[in-house]
Amino acid sequence: MATVNSVLGPIDTDKLGFTLMHEHLMVSSAGIPQVYDRLLGDDYVERIVQELKRAKASGIDTIVDATTFDLGRDVTMMAEVSRRSGVNIIAVTGWWLELPRFLDGVSADQFADLFTREIQEGIAGTGIKAGLLKAASDIAGVSPAEEQVLRGVARAHRRTSVPIMLHSYSPGQVGRQQIAILQEEGVDLRCVKLDHSNDTTDIEYLTWLLEQGCYLGMDRYPGRNVSSQARTRTLKALIDAGWARCLLLSHDYSLVWPKLEGLSKNSPMSSEERRRRNPHGYLYIRKVVFPQLKKLGVPEAVLNLLCVDGPKNFFEGK
Repeated sequence: MATVNSVLGPIDTDKLGFTLMHEHLMVSSAGIPQVYDRLLGDDYVERIVQELKRAKASGIDTIVDATTFDLGRDVTMMAEVSRRSGVNIIAVTGWWLELPRFLDGVSADQFADLFTREIQEGIAGTGIKAGLLKAASDIAGVSPAEEQVLRGVARAHRRTSVPIMLHSYSPGQVGRQQIAILQEEGVDLRCVKLDHSNDTTDIEYLTWLLEQGCYLGMDRYPGRNVSSQARTRTLKALIDAGWARCLLLSHDYSLVWPKLEGLSKNSPMSSEERRRRNPHGYLYIRKVVFPQLKKLGVPEAVLNLLCVDGPKNFFEGK
């Protein structure tokens, strides 16, 4: 029986249940939660616990927290809120987009060593082990520094068999570059998830990714630039084409961000604007997307496949 590392220890994949595959409990920068925690607002841990309890009561069993070290990852907090809420939380190792200058020149093998250690031994001396690897590239494509991270992720995957999630810029088809590098590194693409895939409605590109063997993270709900309805129509088209088993849903939603007083209330980064766009938090898919899909004729069994069987299969490398 396959297992995956959660922040409270390994769990059987058949116990993952309803799984959201790309979320954030908290997003900031490295060190903010430990040093400048006041920027996160009063009782932010308690607020996270209450939101997770609300999600659990509505059928959310597991959340992949895609927060890397540079995005303020705090695995001690993750373990506490998982224990108090009953929601399984899976942490990631790897890197997002912002490489500081002191990491300029770190080799792919050095990154692989760092990431492997966080999977096999634990993160920052806590013994809490990562269950996923993450790399990222965006609108400019794969930069030289990002390529070193991506190759490091690929090599850590080869050592550990832990699957890979990729932040990707789907409107620019950046996934083509990322996949080419992973193929050079000998990665089995059945262990790879291309995230933010529903930022485009280009069915031809998305089908090409699926044909390579990848899973697609349809994980920006409700998202910006592409409407929620357009995202759901794209999802339905891929389901109709027979790809439901490879489509993994989520929101890319953070429960807590730093409280930045200089932002206007209408700024995309403000708490008010984020709540306006998604008043349901981790329940948007259940409360909005599933009804949209049912109205389009998608049966209940397929909805279960998207958020229960699909994540299980992904972690099992099927």
